[in-house]
Amino acid sequence: MARVTVEDCVLKVPNRFELVMLAAQRGRAISAGAPLTVDRDNDKNPVVALREIADQTIDLEQLRQSVVGGLQKHVEVDEPEEDNMAALMSGAEWAGVTQEEGAREGISVVDADEADEVDEPDVADVKDEG
Repeated sequence: MARVTVEDCVLKVPNRFELVMLAAQRGRAISAGAPLTVDRDNDKNPVVALREIADQTIDLEQLRQSVVGGLQKHVEVDEPEEDNMAALMSGAEWAGVTQEEGAREGISVVDADEADEVDEPDVADVKDEG
């Protein structure tokens, strides 16, 4: 029975790997208590899943989505982005704060020219300890 069922399913799902994934997902759903769409006829869950796929009594696209959802470890949720980028940035220049305003509010603002003048150790200053 299973060989004939697989040959019938390949007509509906040409990729055998995908067929196995879909049938396995449906078999797990049947084991978890999902209602059957065909008669069991004393068959095991994987054979029932293949018969459902061959008879097209289940939605293959929904089954594909459940396979993908079952394999995902992290499900991304689309959340609206915050419009206030100034709150997300740590530098006051993003908020349009001048040095005087920043000084009044306790925010350190560094000009681009001052940022270039940061002291970095020279290679000659570093002693080789090896």
